[in-house]
Amino acid sequence: MTKRQIFVTANDAKRLNELLAVAETFNYRERSDLKAMEAELQNARVVESHEVPPNVVTMNTRLIFRDLEDDSTMEVTLVFPTDADIDQGKMSVLSPIGTGLLGYTVGDTIDWNVPGGTRRVKIEEILYQPEAAGDMHL
Repeated sequence: MTKRQIFVTANDAKRLNELLAVAETFNYRERSDLKAMEAELQNARVVESHEVPPNVVTMNTRLIFRDLEDDSTMEVTLVFPTDADIDQGKMSVLSPIGTGLLGYTVGDTIDWNVPGGTRRVKIEEILYQPEAAGDMHL
């Protein structure tokens, strides 16, 4: 797993910590990706929405990432679990890859543990970030 500081908005950090608290009641500790996300959040640089750099993946960001194993790309919006619908390109932040994208920036390569092993992905492009677009309510 890539060891670097990630950026998370204060609002996202609050909501994600609440989600992890709920997940803990369902024995999420068996999922290494959620444990890793919890550790990342504890070490994250928490900033106000207007302070987050525009190249950072935040909640509701639409992005393109590349799977470095098979060189395929995927366009997704990182969403909370209640909004997830992979057929519409909406990836849950609590999915194994979703947990790895949050807080990283364009150009970052992330090694993330998933149920089938380790996935290596690279964030290629941010198509829409709510904070950069002035959509602070998302």
